[in-house]
Amino acid sequence: MSAEIRTQKKLDRHVAHLLQCRRCSRMKSTPVSGGAIVSDVMIIGQAPGPREPVLERPFAHTAGKTLFRWFEEFCGMNEAAVRSKIYFAAVCRCFPGKNSGGTDRVPVPDEICNCSSWMDNEIEILQPRLVIPVGRLAIMQFIECVKLEKVIGRRFRVQRAGHPFDVIPLPHPSGASPWHKISPGKELLGRALRLIARHSAVEGKAAGKSGMIAEIG
Repeated sequence: MSAEIRTQKKLDRHVAHLLQCRRCSRMKSTPVSGGAIVSDVMIIGQAPGPREPVLERPFAHTAGKTLFRWFEEFCGMNEAAVRSKIYFAAVCRCFPGKNSGGTDRVPVPDEICNCSSWMDNEIEILQPRLVIPVGRLAIMQFIECVKLEKVIGRRFRVQRAGHPFDVIPLPHPSGASPWHKISPGKELLGRALRLIARHSAVEGKAAGKSGMIAEIG
């Protein structure tokens, strides 16, 4: 059996187990997965919103449209290409529900801890070359993030689950936050996306020439 097939089988089993997880009683949905996409690039979200469990895929609503527009503009990859060539993970895989103010509840530390082993397993299986955390909560799982201005537009070398990889953070594409629309956030976002587009793990993915071990539609 080839290494590629072994990796795919490991990831298939991982995703099947992930979808059965019920560790956190306060979560308001079952886990959301982007599928067992074997890739050397991972996008790490924060947590699904209310639409993602219904549509059964991450970044399925407004924020996702913005994220995929960024990738199309800077990396030449439309939504279909991104979803088929990049593995999607998240700090927490279930919708946390709403808080008293009506906004999405931020996962609490024990929920983040409960879900962290899924991400560690994914890093062990995929051994990514590039991880793209989206939003402050996701960024903080890899590097310190007191201010977005200090981390967006930069590349970091990080080790987690015994594997070293590059991290290029992105701000959250939520319409509720103007950070990525005004200076200096707008300029730093462009710098970050250019770093991603030029990264060796991403170059050529739009044409399907490099970086992929396997693809699943």
